[in-house]
Amino acid sequence: MANIASQKKRILRTERERIENRLLTSTVKTHFRRLESAIEGSDAEAIAGEHKQLVSKIDKAVQKGAMHKNTGARKKSKAARLAAASAAA
Repeated sequence: MANIASQKKRILRTERERIENRLLTSTVKTHFRRLESAIEGSDAEAIAGEHKQLVSKIDKAVQKGAMHKNTGARKKSKAARLAAASAAA
C-alpha cells in the first residue's frame, strides 16, 4: 500500500476511472447482444433502434477514452454489416 498522499489519491482515482471504463465497455457489449437478438427476431424497426443506440454508446465510449477509436470504428462497422445483412435478407 502506498505511503505518500498523492499515491493514495492516484490509486483511488485509477480505481474510479477503471470502474467507469468497465461500465462503458460493458454497456457496448450489452447493446451489441441486444442488436443480435433483434436481428434474430427479424424486426426491422427494433434492429434500426438498437443499431442507433449501439453506435451512440460506442461513440460515447470512444469520446471518454474507454475504447480506442479504431476499436470503436471496427465495432460500428461490424454492427452496420449485421444490420444491413438482416435488412437485405
